[in-house]
Order: sequence, then C-alpha cells, then structure tokens
Amino acid sequence: MYLVTDRSWLGNKQLEQQVEESIQAGATFVQLREKELDQEQCIEEAKRIKAVTDRYQVPFVINDNVAVALAVGADGVHVGQSDVTASEVRRLIGANKILGVSAQTVEQALRAQRDGADYIGVGAVFSTATKKDADTVSLETLRQICQAVRIPVVAIGGIDEQTIQALRGTGIDGVAVISAIFAAPDIRKATQRLLSFAKGCIE
Repeated sequence: MYLVTDRSWLGNKQLEQQVEESIQAGATFVQLREKELDQEQCIEEAKRIKAVTDRYQVPFVINDNVAVALAVGADGVHVGQSDVTASEVRRLIGANKILGVSAQTVEQALRAQRDGADYIGVGAVFSTATKKDADTVSLETLRQICQAVRIPVVAIGGIDEQTIQALRGTGIDGVAVISAIFAAPDIRKATQRLLSFAKGCIE
C-alpha cells in the first residue's frame, strides 16, 4: 500500500497526522507529492513526515524534488518522464537511495530499469481527478510492463474500492492510493479496507 500525499483534504488535521493514521492502518510506503509549497515550506513539511515514517520504519520518498530529498535525508526520490532523467537522479542521490520512476510504456519501464530505478509507477490505470492531465494506461499495457521488468511495479491512478478489483491478475506488486484514503472521512478504516482488497490483487 503506497501512500501518495495530497493536501486537498486536510480539514482540521496536519498532513503528518493523516500519514500516521494511514501507516498505523497498514500503509507500507509514503511519497510526499507537493505542488503548492515553496522549497523551504516543502522541506519543513518533509521533515515532519519523515519523523513519522522513521518512527514506523516506513520508506519515505519525495516526488520530483531531489534537493528536498537530500536536504531532509529522505529514503529516495520518485520522478516522472518529464523530470530529470532517472540516470541523472541516480547519480545525484547515490547507489543506496530508493529511485522510483513513472512509466506508461514497456519501453519507458525498461529504460528506467536500465537507468537504475528500484521500482516503476504505472498510471494512470484509471481516470483520476488528482492529476487531471494524466493519460490512462490500459490494463494490458500494465500487464506487459509487469512481465517485462525485474523490479517491482506499482499501479497508480483512480484506484479505489471499486476499481482495484480490475487489477487482479496484472502482476503488480503494489497499489498507490491518494484520494481514496485522504478524502475518506476515516483514514484508518479506508486504508484497512483498501489493503484487504489490494492483497487479493497482488500475486
């Protein structure tokens, strides 16, 4: 259960509180995705979340921003196809940090693997309001990517209790979830339910 943060549904809570609730309910990996804060604010937020992930020994990566990841000592970085190349990120963060790369084709996934990626994020597998400009990836392409690479593959995009069932048999190693957890009135319960569904989809 790969948790991707979103500040859209904070309500009266802090983001690190929401992350902790999800980890307590079973989330096993956390990515900080932050588009609204400036660099200094993002670093401070990353420090607060890292304190939580460290406490529970859950891997913590930063989306797109190598500088923030290095500044806070995050476990790694996740980058997309339009960001700095995976090989360059690997050079910057070193051999021991986690490198995740987004891919929408088998070719992109294989290139990411060659460039040193530790896992592939594939999506959007379903339409999603969280990233309106995201192109969808067919389940057949997802299946082909899982078969082509030797590293773990995480599906992302529009995954909730209804859509997750369609991922069964694709060969994924995990699911990345945003609004299905952060927009839920009870984050712990939402995480537990999604995790139970996810276990049935992962081979």
